[in-house]
Amino acid sequence: MKITRRHLLVLMPAAAVAWKFVLAGTPEASPNYQLTEHWWAMLMDLTKCIGCGSCVRACAQENDVPDGYYRTWVERYHVTDWKIERPQVESPDGAKQGFPANELSDGKNFFVPKLCNHCADSPCTQVCPVGATFISPDGVVLVDKNYCLGCRYCVQACPYGCRFINPKTMTAEKCTLCYHRITKGLTTACCEACPTGTRQLADLKNPKDPIHEFLKTHSVQILKPHMATGAKVFYNGMDGSVR
Repeated sequence: MKITRRHLLVLMPAAAVAWKFVLAGTPEASPNYQLTEHWWAMLMDLTKCIGCGSCVRACAQENDVPDGYYRTWVERYHVTDWKIERPQVESPDGAKQGFPANELSDGKNFFVPKLCNHCADSPCTQVCPVGATFISPDGVVLVDKNYCLGCRYCVQACPYGCRFINPKTMTAEKCTLCYHRITKGLTTACCEACPTGTRQLADLKNPKDPIHEFLKTHSVQILKPHMATGAKVFYNGMDGSVR
């Protein structure tokens, strides 16, 4: 889509209004929810993931995700020697229905759930020409569909492949950490549905959150650290072949 200077002049004030609305809170938030008292993240313990797809199904149902698109998905890696050859990676239908049996006997298999990393320095927010993509004061990267042009700049900028254009609304869409839920004191749909506790919503501003002790006692990693995005999805037990 061609974006002219006139478009920018018209839409930038609207984007500013949208940001003020976010700062003031949302109608769905709990009356006691304070935006600046939270900084949301997620912990993925890959030693527990069984690739069942419950998280993908729960996300699709909770957020009305169009068929063939995913706010979260799970990948299965098959690795023999990642220093010599590339791993085999598959994610049939985003793993919504799990995975078929892997007949390869050599090497090892493991599962890696993926979603928006809600980066503190997110490339997607930097390229959005109208401010439709923004970081909320509590650290969640969101998209205001009222102002999104569907220009796809953010889709191209995301190094994790976490965004898509909704074919119904023609606006950018991605994981919101179930913002409509966490601002009410609930956890995300994917965390709630996970049968093994692989996924854990975390509040980095809450000193009592278990993630602080976990980060001290485990060697966690983030995806593509060389991108310096300030990713806030932390992985425990991640193999060096994951990309």
